[in-house]
Amino acid sequence: MICFENVSIAYEKGSPVLSGLSFTIENAEAVGLIGANGSGKTTLMRVLLGLMPYEGTVTVDGLPVRKENLREIRKKIGLVLQNSDSQMFMPTVYEDIMFAPLNYGMSREEAEKRTDDVLEKLGLTELKHRHNHKISGGEKRMAAIATVLAMDPEAMIMDEPTSALDPYNRRVVINTIRSLPNTKLIASHDLDMILDTCDRVILLGGGGIAADGPAEKVLQDRELLETNRLELPLRYQ
Repeated sequence: MICFENVSIAYEKGSPVLSGLSFTIENAEAVGLIGANGSGKTTLMRVLLGLMPYEGTVTVDGLPVRKENLREIRKKIGLVLQNSDSQMFMPTVYEDIMFAPLNYGMSREEAEKRTDDVLEKLGLTELKHRHNHKISGGEKRMAAIATVLAMDPEAMIMDEPTSALDPYNRRVVINTIRSLPNTKLIASHDLDMILDTCDRVILLGGGGIAADGPAEKVLQDRELLETNRLELPLRYQ
């Protein structure tokens, strides 16, 4: 589904943030993307969406990430932002969820059915006509996930999906993520959440990939994590 081959990314010519990235994420695989602040997690996700230049080869479902393919690629990948307020901009939850399907050419009748189906699937039907500024942070995060699911993407990219959530809403979001059949790339500092939702972890550090392997193996390696300015998940401390 997602393939990086010898990719380098730089904000300024000659000063790469990341270099020599090579990895593949298979269809329906759930992968955690971890690393200290400044390690390049957000940069990598921006490349996938065609928001940053790069050297090398990046493909999504076989399509090279180039300007002429971006509309098709963005149909295949849904992005859940860290700040839900940046994602929810229509007056009500219902209007927000319908926004993408309508703008991708779906009829209003089809968009309404898609929206109702997603709300029911996530157990959010009671939020249907609620105003975005009157729902809790956890409800807003779930609604943001719903707006992406309404696009029916093949892959989902999530940036810190559990940040600033109370324990109850954090668990609701984790259970929702685990239930999704889509390919998932989840960037987070919440390493316990990564353990709960991902089978594999890619650790960014030192300008490249410091580790790529089974989540339980990578996240129990104290020396590896501490070398890359991370701490063991709480369950392993």
